[in-house]
Amino acid sequence: MLIAHISDIHIAKPGQKTCGVARMAENLARCVDSINALKPRPDLVLLSGDISNGSSHAETAHAARILSALDCPLYLVPGNHDDRDVTRKVFGDKACPSCKDGFINYSIEGHPLRIIALDSVNPGLPGGQLCENRLVWLRACLTRGGDQPTVIFMHHPPLKLGVPETDADGFTGAEQLGRIVADFPNIERILCGHIHLTTHTRWRGSIVSTAPSIGMQLTLDLTQSAPSKFLLSDPAYLLHHWTPDRVLVTHVIQLAKLDGPFDFSAG
Repeated sequence: MLIAHISDIHIAKPGQKTCGVARMAENLARCVDSINALKPRPDLVLLSGDISNGSSHAETAHAARILSALDCPLYLVPGNHDDRDVTRKVFGDKACPSCKDGFINYSIEGHPLRIIALDSVNPGLPGGQLCENRLVWLRACLTRGGDQPTVIFMHHPPLKLGVPETDADGFTGAEQLGRIVADFPNIERILCGHIHLTTHTRWRGSIVSTAPSIGMQLTLDLTQSAPSKFLLSDPAYLLHHWTPDRVLVTHVIQLAKLDGPFDFSAG
């Protein structure tokens, strides 16, 4: 099974650059072309939030138009820059199959890996939140799945990862989520976005992986003293491969111009 994972696309209104400088719509179109050209073709694409930059209908619809060119199914969860009602209205039931109790929570069945989409948005605030309703739903969903290998995807990572801006945002309910994750050893991975960088971290018996943004790289600062800034970067996304040996291998796909290939024996 092959899963393409994009995140933090931050699409502005048509004809505009995000924050006045980032060509995010162009970058997203490049990612769509890259995903469509992959061989084998991914079984599905996961988008882990921050679809729009300012939560407007115009921005969300612009993102949907670009993503409609994908040749494989798209599933998504909202991020803190999104309005979940606008997101579901624009993308509809195919990309957001359920909105249980007002949250975009659902499971994707019928693949070797079971995928659980988890809405971690706390409206009006940048940090993550999992309330009691969402935690109860998640435990019930995991229980119904038995021991099938499972991936959870959501916007916010449930721990600090060295990016001052997002570390400061926090995550309400992370401890309760951790207890649930620890109870289900079949959770192969927790896929997130939000920090605009690629990281992989062992957490509560599973692994949290975060995807890069497609063009706005946040600042890694382990001293926690850097101001809130971003760098323009080449588009990138993750490719998660569930192999015949039942191992989940993650590759970073960078859409930068490379020289080569060169023969190792040359020179």
